Amino acid sequence: MNIHEYQAKELLKRQGVPVPDGFVAWTPDEAAAAAGKLPGPLYVVKSQIHAGGRGKGHFDDDPDGKGGVRLAHSIDEVRATAEAMLAHTLVTRQTGPAGRTVHRVYVEAGCDIARELYLSLLVDRDSGRITVVASTEGGMEIEEVAAHHPERILRVAVDPAAGMSSYVPRRIASGLGLTGTQVAAFSRFLIALYRIFTDLDCSVVEVNPLVVTKAGEVIALDAKMSFDDNALFRHPEIVAMRDKEEEDPREVAASEYELNYIGLDGNIACLVNGAGLAMATMDIIKHYGGEPANFLDVGGGASKEQVTAAFKIILGDPNVQGILINIFGGIMDCNVIAEGVIAAAKETGLPIPLVVRLEGNNVEKGKATLNASGLNIVSADTLSDGAQKIVAAVA
Repeated sequence: MNIHEYQAKELLKRQGVPVPDGFVAWTPDEAAAAAGKLPGPLYVVKSQIHAGGRGKGHFDDDPDGKGGVRLAHSIDEVRATAEAMLAHTLVTRQTGPAGRTVHRVYVEAGCDIARELYLSLLVDRDSGRITVVASTEGGMEIEEVAAHHPERILRVAVDPAAGMSSYVPRRIASGLGLTGTQVAAFSRFLIALYRIFTDLDCSVVEVNPLVVTKAGEVIALDAKMSFDDNALFRHPEIVAMRDKEEEDPREVAASEYELNYIGLDGNIACLVNGAGLAMATMDIIKHYGGEPANFLDVGGGASKEQVTAAFKIILGDPNVQGILINIFGGIMDCNVIAEGVIAAAKETGLPIPLVVRLEGNNVEKGKATLNASGLNIVSADTLSDGAQKIVAAVA
């Protein structure tokens, strides 16, 4: 789960991490009122969407204009800037051409910047540890730095037994060229960031840029946080920050039925039980020349209602031209899948080709149920057979 920048900064502030003063606003007048609470004379107005690259983006009705992060030198300019952002669609590299509608802005005090750095914490799959990633190239996309200047990226894995010992901040501070009082300020900053990461079950905490002011302060000028969905039951205060308007409506619907769904750009929908099998199903569709429209794992013990909901979510994607159902029944009963498919197909009218491959627990009963339905369902004996049939059906 992701949250907005202003929400992330509020969480940072609670743990003593230095951030500029700022206020969220939903209207131009609220933005002006927010600026009135700040010292001035320099303000920053930031579009709040769940995507990076806001400053380099553009609004769809003003492709040659400024991006989603702008400086303002007066309260009137703050109001005008907010008006130019709110209810408009911001397009960035991460949003894709469709962009995201800006429903709120964050008005922040200007900052006297001496240096811009990059800092993040994430779970590194190779080491299985929380890892600090830092760079002197703050303000840039870290992927660009990795591609063109990998030597400028520092990585330090944190020993879970020792935690964030003083050695890690000192090593990172040295690599970033921090000196004097900056080292102590950075150490406090990183230790607090690590505490937030572990206490709130984060998957990513990114500060880009992390700035050093001319006075030697270390401040989070931007902040991004993502949380482990599987741990959200422990953090109702984080769940309350969820902004469903920023999420794919199909993914929101799937989460309500405890389904794992991720929308993609292809035209062949997949309904599978098990994440590994879902990945293999998408791979084999690609192998035979097709393009998967989604990742959809209904889990090992899905009910008829969940299968029906999954089917409806798939059909809600206008790009889908065919469906491949691939079920290996271990815990899952193949007949439950068959009943869910039939119920959903009858309710929706099944306007597109459907190929079903069932194997495992109660498979014969499941196949018999499908055959007796009278629906136009193509049966497949193997995954390879099913992939070839659905690719041919949508060609």
